[in-house]
Amino acid sequence: MPVPAFTESGGGAEPPLAESYLDLLRRGDDDGGIAPPAAVVQERELPLIDLACLMMATGGGGGGARERAACADAMARAASEWGFFQVTGHGVGRGLLERLRAEQARLFRLPFETKAGAGLLNGSYRWGSPTATSLRHLSWSEAFHVPLASISGRTACDFGDLGSLRGVMQEVAEAMSRVAKAVAVALAGSLLRQEAAAAAFPAGCDETTCFLRLNRYPACPFGAGTFGLVPHTDSDFLTVLCQDQVGGLQLIKDARWVAVKPHPDALIVNIGDLFQAWSNNRYKSVEHKVVANAKAERFSAAYFLCPSYDAPVGSCGEPSPYRSFTFGEYRRKVQEDVKTTGRKIGLPNFLKQHYPPQ
Repeated sequence: MPVPAFTESGGGAEPPLAESYLDLLRRGDDDGGIAPPAAVVQERELPLIDLACLMMATGGGGGGARERAACADAMARAASEWGFFQVTGHGVGRGLLERLRAEQARLFRLPFETKAGAGLLNGSYRWGSPTATSLRHLSWSEAFHVPLASISGRTACDFGDLGSLRGVMQEVAEAMSRVAKAVAVALAGSLLRQEAAAAAFPAGCDETTCFLRLNRYPACPFGAGTFGLVPHTDSDFLTVLCQDQVGGLQLIKDARWVAVKPHPDALIVNIGDLFQAWSNNRYKSVEHKVVANAKAERFSAAYFLCPSYDAPVGSCGEPSPYRSFTFGEYRRKVQEDVKTTGRKIGLPNFLKQHYPPQ
């Protein structure tokens, strides 16, 4: 099979994704090489939920108990049936997100050597899939995965010559943190039915343990089946995502891949593995991916609600299908599995052996 032609662009800013792709293609490990054409998938609207009553209550404003309960119930249904939903009324202003988008563009336009060096954002830069042995494992993307402690100044962090980047990232992180906390408490409350207990959920999560990830998916000239981000589930409690209008996010619904239609004013929330475990599988951590776009680059930013590494994940009640484990234990097992098998196994590793099927 002939190797596709590719001309590198971007004035040295682009990561060597094409080289990785072509190297894997030459190895011939993919039953013919190029990733198979993407199957036609249906574009779907995620459940759309207005958070205004929750966010006003969080800020000490209005929002009646009946409205808050209806909002929480709508999110609980979506978390059970989809694992994903969109939210409006979240209080994260469009102007702030536009400022973040401009800062992301400046950041990712820097020379590759600068991004990949140990200095910028404390070496949090990632690109592609360094351990990939197959095109099925290659992600056509680059990202900075930054701890909130580095953004807030609790720990030292080098922002290089991008003087305004820290301030914008901190504003976005604080705004998304409020959204994540309000959603998490509401979802926990739908299961616990005790506001006092839910208010402390999730334990061990604060501004020192969570992450903000800035993503860029360059335009990809290769096969339509190329992944911008390989299929995966998130290893956190929940994720809050803002994305542009390019599209490309897909998720599993009713055993089929569906494409998520972008909504200009909405943030996307998805359930992570820890919340599925805590909820005794009532809420679903759903496999999702990003499909690369042949013509347009795509930007997104994700806030990951994570506990400290020594925090026990816990359960909303017994019996639980999962044995006790900490977030650190979970992360170490995921990393071990990826290294040894090439894929994440995740929650099945922590099931009790003889838990009766539900």
